[in-house]
Amino acid sequence: MTTESAPRIKITYATLRADNEDLHAQFEKALATARATLGGDHRNFVDGTWRDGEGTFEVRSPIDTQIVLGTFARGTAADVDEAVAAARRAQPAWAATPWRERVAIVKRAGDLISERLMGYSALMAIEVGKNRIEALGEVEESADLLRYYASTMEDNDGYDHPMGNLGDAAVHTRSVLRPHGVFAVISPFNFPMALAAGPTGAALLAGNTVVFKPSTASPLSAVKLVEAYIDAGVPAGVVNLVMGPGETVGQTLQDHPGIDGIVFTGSYEVGMRLFHSFSKSWPRPCIVEMGGKNPAIVSRRADLDEAAEGIMRSAFGFGGQKCSANSRVYVERPVHDELVRLLVEKTEAITVGDPLLRSSWMGPIIDQRAVDRHQTAVSEARRDGTVFVGGERLTDGGMERGFYVEPTVVGNLPTSHRLFRDEHFAPFTAVAAVDSLDEALTLANDSAYGLTAGVYSEDPSEVQQFLDRAQAGVLYVNRRAGATTGAWPGIQAFGGWKGSGSTGKAGLSMYYVAQFMREQSHTVVD
Repeated sequence: MTTESAPRIKITYATLRADNEDLHAQFEKALATARATLGGDHRNFVDGTWRDGEGTFEVRSPIDTQIVLGTFARGTAADVDEAVAAARRAQPAWAATPWRERVAIVKRAGDLISERLMGYSALMAIEVGKNRIEALGEVEESADLLRYYASTMEDNDGYDHPMGNLGDAAVHTRSVLRPHGVFAVISPFNFPMALAAGPTGAALLAGNTVVFKPSTASPLSAVKLVEAYIDAGVPAGVVNLVMGPGETVGQTLQDHPGIDGIVFTGSYEVGMRLFHSFSKSWPRPCIVEMGGKNPAIVSRRADLDEAAEGIMRSAFGFGGQKCSANSRVYVERPVHDELVRLLVEKTEAITVGDPLLRSSWMGPIIDQRAVDRHQTAVSEARRDGTVFVGGERLTDGGMERGFYVEPTVVGNLPTSHRLFRDEHFAPFTAVAAVDSLDEALTLANDSAYGLTAGVYSEDPSEVQQFLDRAQAGVLYVNRRAGATTGAWPGIQAFGGWKGSGSTGKAGLSMYYVAQFMREQSHTVVD
């Protein structure tokens, strides 16, 4: 589909306003165009050509399973082999391309994504059930990721730096970062463009070539990203797209001897298996970005309305299907009941429904398995504690053909309960009363995960204690826009500690692109 260009509107998750009438008018126009193009056939992209797989798989919208997004080529191990071979052939010439030319191409891809903002966002909203604000924010974030990572290459002069000298003027030494070769990128459904654009763009800037496998729940956004790369001038073989199930395409990529590095974004269980298996033959970079069980702490000295608003937004934005979602809350006992009252009030005000409608704030979750996870968690909360609000599956008003559930707040559970430990990836958060900030921090850190965390307190010493002790890669203080969610390239570095990430370096930051390269020392004597 050829998406319509839109006037340049600077959109972020934090600054986007729902009352921007011009934006809504543009989105509605793009939505009509997107609907008219659904149902097409989409192929894999290998060595500069679109090609069939072994049959196809069909993708339907979680909004309404009668909406068919299209059919997509089902890749095989042989398709992966050919994509890797194409990437290996193309890599030497791409690495030899002056880095400023690579930067220009990647920046051009980012600008094309911005120009196609409305069309790409409309398709994404249909594909994964994001509301228009979330979809618009993600597409623009994808463009900014490419531009920001390109700027870090420029800031570091292509990662080519002079080193010191021991006194001999004839000796010149430099530290130079070089590409590894071919990177595999395996991306998730929940940020189908941003979590593909970030790692593919960084790999390309560094001089690597890419074989890219998207989630089978969201391949259309992947096709659109690849189209932007093609139109920006990425040469044949440099970016390759192979769609299909993880047990074939994904497994072949992680086992393939022609893959020099891999990026995976997804669950802790799958990510840890990949991390342990990928480098058995020799050390290869394995950038594994996994989940989170992200805590918010509410002090007795907090602005409780601000806290309840931030918790609600982070717990239920995009149906809680974010690795940074706020899925557990520790609140000091004297303000527990009031915080719960305010959180229930704000949760009850959420409009759940078709996310393509302007009036809907929360749409469906991705599939039946997600509904089952949510309903299992609700059943356990009812058995062992209290459901303060929500909990039901919604099946009326046109929602019966989609995957809609109520946003849910639970409590009166032991803090050791599974619901405080396991990631649900659904609109579900658990609240516990604690006796002190120290207890809250101890519980917050008692997790295999360490992605994001937030605190609400008007006491500077409590805030500092949180910043000093919280074991997570992304920290937020007194944030009404989201207790634990909401990051932007070049503004917040976004990466996990412990079981949430494998490298200790974050995305959206100045260190990200360097992970796709290896250091080489050059000593030259005149």
